[in-house]
Amino acid sequence: MSGSLLVTGIGELVTNSPGSGDLLGAVADAAVAIGDGVVVWAGPEADLPDEHRGGASIDVGGRAVIPGFVDAHTHLVFGGDRSDEFARRLRGESYRQILAAGGGIHATVAATRRASDSDLIADAAARALRMLASGTTTVEVKSGYGLDTATEVRMLRAAAEVDAATPIDVVPTFLGAHVVDRGSDRDDYLRLVVGEMLPACAPLARFCDVFSDEGAFTVEEARIVLEAGLAHGLRPRIHADQLSHTGAAALAARLGAASADHLDHATPEDAAALREAGTVAVLLPGASFSLRSSPAPGRMLWDAGVTVALATDCNPGTSYVESMPLVVALACLEMGLTPAEALWGATRGGALALEMPDRGWIGPGAIGDLVVLDAPSHLHIPYRPGTALVDTVIKRGEIVAGLRPEADR
Repeated sequence: MSGSLLVTGIGELVTNSPGSGDLLGAVADAAVAIGDGVVVWAGPEADLPDEHRGGASIDVGGRAVIPGFVDAHTHLVFGGDRSDEFARRLRGESYRQILAAGGGIHATVAATRRASDSDLIADAAARALRMLASGTTTVEVKSGYGLDTATEVRMLRAAAEVDAATPIDVVPTFLGAHVVDRGSDRDDYLRLVVGEMLPACAPLARFCDVFSDEGAFTVEEARIVLEAGLAHGLRPRIHADQLSHTGAAALAARLGAASADHLDHATPEDAAALREAGTVAVLLPGASFSLRSSPAPGRMLWDAGVTVALATDCNPGTSYVESMPLVVALACLEMGLTPAEALWGATRGGALALEMPDRGWIGPGAIGDLVVLDAPSHLHIPYRPGTALVDTVIKRGEIVAGLRPEADR
């Protein structure tokens, strides 16, 4: 799906253009021209070349326009829910206690195995469409609730079906090394992941991820899985240092991983290593918010020169969050990022974490993914958390979601 569209009357255009003098590359009184799904011109409307006039167009009436959000870390395909665990945590049980008692990831694994393919696809597609309505135009989706080869394959195929059935772009990640399956010998399970799951799942995925933390996989086990993933052509990513400091972020840097995610217990030494390796730090403020734990040191990581991305971590247990605008607000209010830094991390940062340089910005050559805000400035996203500020979503030059009736455009 791709189209040609001229967007005019933009009060504030956030371009994230690498060549601009400031982080967001903001342009006032702007216009954007999209041809065949790709941005062909962006800048002050007064400078718009005549060649881009005359086709399909919308006037956004002084509203702000930003790049489509790129949600670089989700667990969108799953069965069941864990609302009961949310209530248990509020009563004082810890995530580790619930996991050890057979809840947590294991509960979702059981529900996912029971779910039919059609239910997995329909439920994930519904979540994806809600994300699209809140401005997300590209979303990463992990497996990891199968823990057996057949279900891991089913999850990745479900993610591909969501990609085909909805306007949102889905980026698939293999996460067979989420936790050790209940009742399995640890070494046997690791051999299963490397010897059977990876060959079956690699053709369906772009990345290989591992949850390396207390109660999950050690740093050495994570290295084995990620190196096996590399041998199958999958770029490494890693759930790193969320529940404790294990050294997983340092492993991500040593392997030159695309991203290290969570990083709630990252140190300045970790930050230096990630910066030198060019590994993106994907921060997930929805998870720490839901778990009522200390968030990742976003201010420290940004100031250390690490490339920072933001994502929802949408999952049924610890961050059932579908809204990237909420994540931007949490990053400002809980992690100390500025509105400009948080918005950049939720757009351009997410694209860099997924190694997709053609999105997360607005300029010639970028994918034509735009979000029109029902507000005059990007500052309203963290300023008004919980408010439905997304007016219109444009995906590859096509209007795919919006609040205003077509007659008002």
